[in-house]
Order: sequence, then C-alpha cells, then structure tokens
Amino acid sequence: MSRRPLEIRDARPDDAEALLQLWALGAGRGAEQPATRPVGEAASALALVAADPDERVLVGFHDGALVAALHLRRASMSPLHSDMAIHTSYLVVLPEHRKHGFARALLDAAVTWAEEKDVSHVTAITSSSSRDTNRFLARLGLATVATVRVASTSTLRRRLTPEPLRPLDARRNLGRVLAQRRSIQRRAQAGERD
Repeated sequence: MSRRPLEIRDARPDDAEALLQLWALGAGRGAEQPATRPVGEAASALALVAADPDERVLVGFHDGALVAALHLRRASMSPLHSDMAIHTSYLVVLPEHRKHGFARALLDAAVTWAEEKDVSHVTAITSSSSRDTNRFLARLGLATVATVRVASTSTLRRRLTPEPLRPLDARRNLGRVLAQRRSIQRRAQAGERD
C-alpha cells in the first residue's frame, strides 16, 4: 500500500463548504444530500475555532482537494483532573482515500500539538457505529473509557418530566405510580434545598 503525501493545515472559514461536504460524505450520507448546516454558520464556527488557542480543526488536502479532517480541543481530562488532554473528534477521511495513512497523519499532528502544549494524554471521540475507526484507534493504543451520548435539550426535558399520575386501573400500574410519586418527592426536596 503506497502512502501519498497529505498537506495538513488549520481550517479557515473559507474551508466551511468543503468541510460540510467531507463530513456528509464521510458519514455516508452521499453527495446528493445537502449539507445539514448553512455554510455561513459553519464559516462563523471555524472563525471562532481559529481564534481559540485551545481548539483547532485540522484539514488534510491531497492533490488540492480536502479529503480529511480532525477536530482538536485542549481541556482537562475530566472535571476532577487537573491534567490536560487533547480531545480529538470528527476524524473523517473520504472513503476513497482511506487506508493511505491520512488518518494516521492527522493524529500525528494532534500528538505533535499535544507535545508542543506539554499535554500528556490524547482522547478520541468516535461514532459508535464506526467500527473501522474504532478498530483503527484501538490498534494505535487508545482504549475505550467512556460512551458519549447526545440528545437535544427539548427531548431530554420531555423525558425528565414525569408523566401525570394516572388512576390505578390494575395492580401492574402500582409500581409505576409509586416510582413517579418518589420521583416527584425527590425533585420537590431538591428544589427546597436550592
């Protein structure tokens, strides 16, 4: 397998459209589907990242085309750690450019940045459905230590708010009604403490 050179640099606002296309294609949505974010919004986000000394979006070009990207953020390992880490996410390489060392080159740039910032750990957040990416990262020595889940605030609010208590229509509902009452009592007690 031949390794082709990848030109790596920090993303700029004018890379927004190409990045949106890369992430759409890399996620398997196909070129016929439009980008999920407006280009202007993505360009503004890239400008904010460029101004932040603790965050980067690296892009990789091959033969003048954007074919790979990686998001980096320097932050503490966890809320209870003072040790810093470089958290990587959104590692994407176009399918036709995979297995040419491009992901490895982007991660090498991440490790170089970690060394420059005197950071001793690197994390990687991946899609749980990306089996190949997870295997690739495991081969590089990154172990699974957490699962990241995401929901909109409105969805989570709906799920956290208990259903209204319903009259007992059978014994099978008794456990659920009692659990709802305990939940309401706990929230009321927590509200009194605040």
